[in-house]
Amino acid sequence: MDADVLVVGAGPVGLALACGLLQHGVSVRVIDRAALPATTSRANFVHARGSEVLDRLDALDGLAQESVRAMTITTYAGDRPMMRIRFGDPGLGTAAPPMVISQARVEARLRERLADLGVRPEWGNGLVEAHQDGTGVTAVLADGSTVRAGWMVGCDGTGSAVRKLAGIGFPGVKVSERFLLVDGHLDEPALDRSGTSGWVHADGMLGAMPMPGGLWRLIAYDAAFQDDKPGEEQIAERMRRILPARTGLSGLNLGEVTWASLFSVHRRLADAYRAGRVLLAGDAAHVHAPFGGQGMLTGLGDAENLAWKLALVVQGRAGDALLDTYQAERRPLATAVLRGSTAATKVNIAGSPLGRLLRDQVLLRVFNRAWIQRWTTYTTSQLWVSYRRGPLGGRRGAKPRPGDRVGDLACERPDGDRTRLYAELRGTWAVLGDGPGAESAFEAARRRLGDRVVRLRPTAPAGGLALLIRPDGHLACKGGSTEVTRWLDGALA
Repeated sequence: MDADVLVVGAGPVGLALACGLLQHGVSVRVIDRAALPATTSRANFVHARGSEVLDRLDALDGLAQESVRAMTITTYAGDRPMMRIRFGDPGLGTAAPPMVISQARVEARLRERLADLGVRPEWGNGLVEAHQDGTGVTAVLADGSTVRAGWMVGCDGTGSAVRKLAGIGFPGVKVSERFLLVDGHLDEPALDRSGTSGWVHADGMLGAMPMPGGLWRLIAYDAAFQDDKPGEEQIAERMRRILPARTGLSGLNLGEVTWASLFSVHRRLADAYRAGRVLLAGDAAHVHAPFGGQGMLTGLGDAENLAWKLALVVQGRAGDALLDTYQAERRPLATAVLRGSTAATKVNIAGSPLGRLLRDQVLLRVFNRAWIQRWTTYTTSQLWVSYRRGPLGGRRGAKPRPGDRVGDLACERPDGDRTRLYAELRGTWAVLGDGPGAESAFEAARRRLGDRVVRLRPTAPAGGLALLIRPDGHLACKGGSTEVTRWLDGALA
């Protein structure tokens, strides 16, 4: 074998998956058909859940400091503010910050972490053919070379070569016509850089989000723009024309543009996340509208969920049936994200008089309510995600229940040093508890998982049962050696 796992695609999902596998001691190769890393990106928001994943990968350092803390969205009709949403901690125990930062910078930090772990992406060498058998996958690359790996994961986006070669269907529909996207400088000093501004207009919505380095990201729905293959300058000029018209701000001028693009919104979901020894993650498995910043966030969650499961299978500690729980846990979430982002798109592009009336006079006013804003923060953060309904979860007993997320608790190591739970979940499991049952649970976990388990004690008296916590921060089970052994025997069979 050239590697335990071949990761196809060096975007945020592929890089996160590779880092996670390496943390677990699994060898990887990462290939990408692009000649060089991307320097521009459509995704530019990382919610708290995404920051938590990056933290557990030890890839968060520096990103929060260079991000923009734009935590409000104000919607206007001309110069009249109609709605303001304030994002914040939804009370779910996280120290990870939501960040306005480009996907390109997240990828750069992940590449640095990957290099620390001893691997670099192989650029300009995409996948051409793939054949799998009972022991692995043989991949033929663009340069004519072959790679033999035990498993292959497609993180290669909406046009995934991996998905096509595996014969996995990707049904879906087009949700909207064209959006303009422009990164550039604005002359209007009155715009508030502490948050995003949006304008509703009969011709289509327009939004302006502050970006690091003094830049602004502008996005506008523009079904009337009919140029089939416009260049960046044509897109920028179109944005310059519609910007004052839709905002009502005559002094709002678009200056130097660093990037411009055009896109339509599609909604697609792969029929399956696995075909034998081939798996999918991120946009290769699901694609949806950008509203709500759910794309990169969902993909990072895919990568973390898959990494620990695939590592256990590669290392012979689990049967490959464990990989079926990846789809069982992650695909329902993708389905919910597709529904939510599609609904948000339809609201934003409402074209009929009735649709605009409902949006402008009803929905926008409803979203000014404090409890709706808390719900919005809670929903978009994905800190609520639970797998208790999945094959590894449980629906009974006191919370947290098996499958629930466990917050980033303050705790201490056996030597008394203070730490955080997520700082310890870097390619490892944790047993958290302060009684004799916790010690027996720890020993039971070590018998099945080896040395990839840490023993932690809560800094505040907790009582109750010890918690066996998965590497992705979700609860596996509660109890002593009997409960831990039973859960691991069932999950890893």
